[in-house]
Amino acid sequence: MEPEAVSGILNTTLAVVFAWVGYKTAKIIYKYTPYSYPNARIKAMEAKLLTEQRFNELAESRTLQNFVVSLEDTDYRDYLAGISTYDVESIERALEKALAGTYGLMFKILPKRVNPFFKLMLEEWDVRNIASVVKAKLAGEPAIDYVMEIGTMLPKVKAMAEAKTMEEILVILEGTPYEEPYQRLLLGELDVRAFETELYRMHYGKLLNYALSKKEDERVILEEFVRLRIDKLNILTVLRAKAAGMSAEEISPMLVPGGSVKLDPLLHVDDLSMALAELDSTKYGPVIREVREEVEGDLSVLEKALERHILERLNELNRFYPLSVAAPLSYILQKEREVRKLRAIVKLISDGLPPERIKELAGDAA
Repeated sequence: MEPEAVSGILNTTLAVVFAWVGYKTAKIIYKYTPYSYPNARIKAMEAKLLTEQRFNELAESRTLQNFVVSLEDTDYRDYLAGISTYDVESIERALEKALAGTYGLMFKILPKRVNPFFKLMLEEWDVRNIASVVKAKLAGEPAIDYVMEIGTMLPKVKAMAEAKTMEEILVILEGTPYEEPYQRLLLGELDVRAFETELYRMHYGKLLNYALSKKEDERVILEEFVRLRIDKLNILTVLRAKAAGMSAEEISPMLVPGGSVKLDPLLHVDDLSMALAELDSTKYGPVIREVREEVEGDLSVLEKALERHILERLNELNRFYPLSVAAPLSYILQKEREVRKLRAIVKLISDGLPPERIKELAGDAA
């Protein structure tokens, strides 16, 4: 073979190799670099999460005013500064706003290719608010008292709360995704429970569709996160319904599509104990077995166990994909847990329980 031909082949080969290396390098940079800053910031935020020692100190506050003052050196300070009276409702609302602020921060600091997911998560407060307003209106109660000042459509929610008639609410919801199910409620095609379920179906459907639209690591992590949350919601719905003696026909419309566990066998058993036995053969069997003896008397024990399981799974994904969307999702779960414990302490202080008892019960709230 002529030297020129050999040289040409070598040059072509080198060009292909360098192009491949360049492509792979660019892909790695595109995939991981956008997470470097936000994940470093999240690490710093995790270091500021409240410790068990701090929770114990808060449990000793004895008054709600002392509780608020004790949080002045934390990120909750700005949210609590706006409350006018030291009552449970005002403090809980401030803590919920702080949690919503975490979603908003993730939207700001995460890459544009994934941050819309966190805005979608904020829409859960829209669902809660709409459902709360409608239920309050139907019960003849002041709906504005049930509005949490969080979400992506707060002005509309407040307008709904002030509406004079149920038909006026339909006009307010016109052009939103919630118009159609509300219209069905007015027409009597849905009762209020089915209406609320439909709102949550729409919400989780949006989250799952977004997750499935992503690629590679982001799809794996987001999809698992959403399916885990749906599983938790559905499992608790079925078990509560079985505890109340409801039939399969009554329970089925209450479930949200998109979970990873087949729940049909649970629907056709006779009682809660048999439903738990059916769950034992699913991937949630180990979670169930850990708390089996307590669950039949208190389903909140299972709720907490499922929440811990989801956090553990996200932490596993975070270790496997260290520069990814797993880190912000794990942080949000930790922040949700922190807010739950703070709310529990607030309620227990208000009820006048002694500090040692508050420490015990607040620990159970995790």
